[in-house]
Amino acid sequence: MCAMIPEIYGSLVFNDRVMREKLPKDIYKALKKTIDQNTHLELNVANAVAVAMKEWAVEHGATHFTHWFQPMTGFTAEKHDSFISPTGTGEVIMEFSGKELVKGEPDASSFPSGGLRATFEARGYTAWDPTSPAFIKDGTLCIPTAFCSYSGEALDKKTPLLRSMEALSKQAVKVLHLLGNTEVKSVVTTVGPEQEYFLIDKEDYKQRKDLIFTGRTLLGAMPPKGQEMEDHYFGTLRPRVAAYMHDLDEELWKLGIPAKTKHNEVAPCQHELAPIFDTTNVAVDHNQLTMEIMKKVADKHGFVCLLHEKPFDGINGSGKHNNWSMTTDTGLNLLDPGKTPAENIQFLVFLTAVIAAVDDYADLMRLSVASAGNDHRLGANEAPPAIISIFLGDELTAVLKAIEEDKLLEATKKVAMDTGASVLPHFTKDTTDRNRTSPFAFTGNKFEFRSLGSSLSVSGPNVVLNTAVAEKLSVIASLLEGVAPEDLDAKVHELICKAIAEHKKVIFNGNGYTDEWVAEAEKRGLYNLRSTPDALPVFIAEKNVELFTKHGIFTESEIDSRYEILLENYCKTLHIEAKTLDDMVSHQFLPALEQTIDRYVSIALKKKQFSASISCRSEEATINALSQAAEAICDELQVLKTLTVKAEQTEDFLEQAKVYQAEVLESMAKIRALADAAEESIPEDLMPYPTYEQMLFYV
Repeated sequence: MCAMIPEIYGSLVFNDRVMREKLPKDIYKALKKTIDQNTHLELNVANAVAVAMKEWAVEHGATHFTHWFQPMTGFTAEKHDSFISPTGTGEVIMEFSGKELVKGEPDASSFPSGGLRATFEARGYTAWDPTSPAFIKDGTLCIPTAFCSYSGEALDKKTPLLRSMEALSKQAVKVLHLLGNTEVKSVVTTVGPEQEYFLIDKEDYKQRKDLIFTGRTLLGAMPPKGQEMEDHYFGTLRPRVAAYMHDLDEELWKLGIPAKTKHNEVAPCQHELAPIFDTTNVAVDHNQLTMEIMKKVADKHGFVCLLHEKPFDGINGSGKHNNWSMTTDTGLNLLDPGKTPAENIQFLVFLTAVIAAVDDYADLMRLSVASAGNDHRLGANEAPPAIISIFLGDELTAVLKAIEEDKLLEATKKVAMDTGASVLPHFTKDTTDRNRTSPFAFTGNKFEFRSLGSSLSVSGPNVVLNTAVAEKLSVIASLLEGVAPEDLDAKVHELICKAIAEHKKVIFNGNGYTDEWVAEAEKRGLYNLRSTPDALPVFIAEKNVELFTKHGIFTESEIDSRYEILLENYCKTLHIEAKTLDDMVSHQFLPALEQTIDRYVSIALKKKQFSASISCRSEEATINALSQAAEAICDELQVLKTLTVKAEQTEDFLEQAKVYQAEVLESMAKIRALADAAEESIPEDLMPYPTYEQMLFYV
């Protein structure tokens, strides 16, 4: 297998190696110029690329092509067309033109548009993104594209991401040139999104309506053992899971996705996959593909891959850690501190730009990870809190403090780690620890944004991050322009000191899980947007609209449409959950509870028939308890139905979201608590669906 990896890696990708091999030199150079410098692509170049791409795809068994795009559903979309073209003689030839490569026309009215497209306004366009390589999936040539309306508004997650990357590059290059680094022509952001997920047996999944319709269990009592022994974390992979991971790696490698790390996570049946970082645009495409391939490979192994943020109550949910950095076209990581961070002016300028960006736009960062699923996870002592703060570690915090106070700081040295065993090799200790409770942690030469939910597209958080940092770099550039060379160091020092003083309140190196931090964050004036309905209105706040429109990321109409889409999605998600819970309780759980009561009644009657003197106190107590539980559940179910209707009839989407969040969810939680307590008395043979014990421990 090891010898095969270089051969299969990227074998289904129209990558740079294939382009060099298949394209004429002048066409290859023109395409590379478009990719590297964002120049216009001429039609003759597109035609030549299309011919080569089609020939390569057909060689690999492809019969169709599709413009692969990412609408506001959070998933990917495809419309397949075959390469065949009738000749008029009853035969066909295989054709693919440059026009078909660069532009497609899917229906735009059936995708979420937030009012940008009416039902009768169906026309929309997909446009080829040459910066993300085409690939073959299931016998189809997939061409990554942007998706826009007939009037040009972005209807997808790729277009704003490309705009934000361009905005950051423009401002970062400007700052670097002002600092004297004039060789740099472009700056890209890079991302490595770690992906957590659960694997459960397919047959169990098929019997759980809640998992099928909502992605999470709405009922289910905890088994005697959960994750408290911490024996699953990094444990030996079960053979069936190992076989799945082996095949998953192979399928991802074929698509050029650099899957690197795999292991068991903390919760039973929970696992993680981590790739090597890539350019943000490509990394986002790869992560969307990864989630799709995870599910397909799981199906072949008799599993279902769950990507919901909280599929099981009472154990850890799943996140997606977004490892983000900035790299120049000359190969320099702008967040690499170097050997002496205090003297590395360039690093400190970009570091303080990020700190200022996170502080001023923490509300947008929280918004970017807001969803009905992630609300169950954030701040639940398993994930970062809803409060956005930055972890820098002791060394960097001390450096910034010394700069702010204009004090000399002794150079820190890497400390040798004493393992206490002479047979183990010596290695140096990192100058910063890792903080699992921090939403945004500096981890050596990158920041790890840990608040993302496992099912989330990583596009949105990176759009916010790129744009916020671009804004702070634009401010720095404006203040450095016109400064004489001899005054540059002093001016840069002044800017860094000012940024530290104004934004140090967002730096927190302690335990983010504590109540003390919540109180402290409030004193500091940090945002604590606990739920999605709390977070979503910040999208249309004046300062945030100004940020996005200034840098050309969104128009005001695009912002309004996304705000409406996010609110509508939240309301629909909670509505489906409430209706599913009603269905399961009415048609599965309560009948099972009644059968259990009947069984205990039958046992008590048989005892009395055998001998009137035999006590039936145990059965009577159980019958009374379960009867009371059934009545309480029925009563609360009526409350849930009433509240669901109330929410449905609330016309304003924000107010509707608040009803779902504050009232419907609370009623659902009450029903669950009653049902989970009663479940412990239901015999296994009467349970209408697989229990937590079966799903989590019998794989």
